[in-house]
Amino acid sequence: MDLLRVAEALNAAGQQAAAAELYKTWVAFNDTNPAIHLAYFNYAVVLSQLGDRAGSVQAFHACLKANPQFAPGHINLGRVLEDTGLIGQAVAQWSRYAEATKHLDAEAIGHRHMVLQNIGRVLEGAGRFEEAETALLQAFELRPESPEAGQHWASLRQRQCKWPVLVPSNHVSARKMLDAMSSLTLSCYADDPMFQLAKAYRLSKTLIGARPDLSRFPRRLPKEKSGTGQRLRVGYLSSDLRDHAVGFALCEVLELHDRNNIEVFAYYCGNQRGTDSTQERIKAAVHSWRDLHGVDDAAAASQIIADDIDILIDVNGYTKDARARIFAYRPAPVIVSFCGYPGSMGSPFHQYLISDGYMIPEESEIYYSEKVLRIACDQPLDRKRPVAARPSRAEVGLPEDAFVYASLNGMQKITENCFARWMEILSQTPGSLLWLLTGDEDVNQRLRELAEKSGVAPERLVFAPKVQNPQHIARIGVADLFLDTFPYGAHSTAADAITSGLPVLTMSGKTFAARFCGSIVTAAGVPEMLCSSPEDYVARAVGFERDRQSLAEVRGSIARQRDTSVLRDIPALARRLEELFWQMQGECERGETPVPDLRNLDLYYEVGAEAVLENIEFEDEDSYRNRYLQKLGQWHDYAPIPYDNRLWRAPKD
Repeated sequence: MDLLRVAEALNAAGQQAAAAELYKTWVAFNDTNPAIHLAYFNYAVVLSQLGDRAGSVQAFHACLKANPQFAPGHINLGRVLEDTGLIGQAVAQWSRYAEATKHLDAEAIGHRHMVLQNIGRVLEGAGRFEEAETALLQAFELRPESPEAGQHWASLRQRQCKWPVLVPSNHVSARKMLDAMSSLTLSCYADDPMFQLAKAYRLSKTLIGARPDLSRFPRRLPKEKSGTGQRLRVGYLSSDLRDHAVGFALCEVLELHDRNNIEVFAYYCGNQRGTDSTQERIKAAVHSWRDLHGVDDAAAASQIIADDIDILIDVNGYTKDARARIFAYRPAPVIVSFCGYPGSMGSPFHQYLISDGYMIPEESEIYYSEKVLRIACDQPLDRKRPVAARPSRAEVGLPEDAFVYASLNGMQKITENCFARWMEILSQTPGSLLWLLTGDEDVNQRLRELAEKSGVAPERLVFAPKVQNPQHIARIGVADLFLDTFPYGAHSTAADAITSGLPVLTMSGKTFAARFCGSIVTAAGVPEMLCSSPEDYVARAVGFERDRQSLAEVRGSIARQRDTSVLRDIPALARRLEELFWQMQGECERGETPVPDLRNLDLYYEVGAEAVLENIEFEDEDSYRNRYLQKLGQWHDYAPIPYDNRLWRAPKD
């Protein structure tokens, strides 16, 4: 490595002759070194640059003698022979290598790619993350255009708190790695709502693929039901209608729907369950339960059509076990995204998105392809969910006298900047500790080591083991202050913290995922827990440790509003949803169903990729939009861009 570093420095300084002499001397006295083929290769390249083609050919031959399988040696030797005019010898050189590697045809590469992906998938499931990461990267490098391995690789690095997440290799650029990211992984990586929309749009096209055969699926016209006394038929489609954050959130809502107003159909597309109390409650609450496990997309769409569903709600989006292709058959006149996915679907099939006014302010509707309809808070919860008795601090491994900051989010939500803020907070509050949800032990140890490098004693990080949900909710409240993550904030975890009476400190961004926690805090009646910037977040966290009375006042406010806050008014939420269902039905009957706006999203993707790779963590809305407009202007100078209703708007007269 010293040789390569010095020689490269000489080469960069224009001293190729000195670099060549250095390589010549080194190879003469290091003929048993296992890396000698690399030295001969670089020596040959430098000689070629100097015009010494004969010397270059000799050095390349020496390189290949040391390592006959070294592909760059074969390729570059052929090029030097070609430059010398020896076309026949160049072709013969390349042909020898092609013959030696003829087993590496497209089929063999495809099989190797599949095997490496399977190795990565199984090792990840077994918790052997380092080995899984290696296998997935090898698969990704084989086929960078195939995103599955890269998608899992990036997600796995986030779960391991390996920063930076994207580390380009010789075969895969940072842009290719960004392209491979799933939309959920991107939500944990960057606060960029326009790129998030464009990513969802690309993902929709990838998942749906070619247009399905719709000959048996004519577009359904709406039934005239408004004002007739007939009930609406509403379907909820999800793999998470079970003991899952989404199942917990929807359970009581489904129980509270007015059965005289709507008929509710539940379409479950997840794995079959054994004992599952949440799923049993949902089955009892709905009119009809349909299990779509093992049913193909076309058959599932046919079932929904046979059920005469007026409004079909996608409660998965692009999450695990989602069935996005079902919606391509348009099995209901109205298709809505709600509750399961933090962002726009960017698809031609989803006409509406239900959220709230904090999550999506009116000026932010440009970041969504759907028409946005609003409820009071986009985090339903189950007031009947069992909660265990609150444990003591000693029972959960916490000291009684310490100020406990908690962030019981998944490890994938912790970013380098987020962790650095926490270390700054701990540095300024010597009597405090940070309570985190445990990850793999290697990940826990990585965070301890990073803390120590930041000047924070590693024992000040305490890891909470995973427990059943009733025990988890009960224990959260023993902490003093919940610190939210950014850019992907707490969702159901924030609602759980508020339920347990724990104040939550959050910093809102621009994406759906980065505003979710702020919506919950506002709905709980404590908007004073919203921070305006990273600096404000650190200052407020430190301030609460130093002024315990102010924190006690927040905790008291949460307790007083617990049963009257918007967050827990689930009956009102159920009524509001039904109002929106009838609004959508009326618009559909009048021919006013919105058409998803997908204009220019391929271009916004290109611009957004440039913007995200600039690694700007937090910026205000004006700065963000101006940065996009500057890049769009540069693209427009290159090739005119048609105007749209997002950022690239027609000038006003």
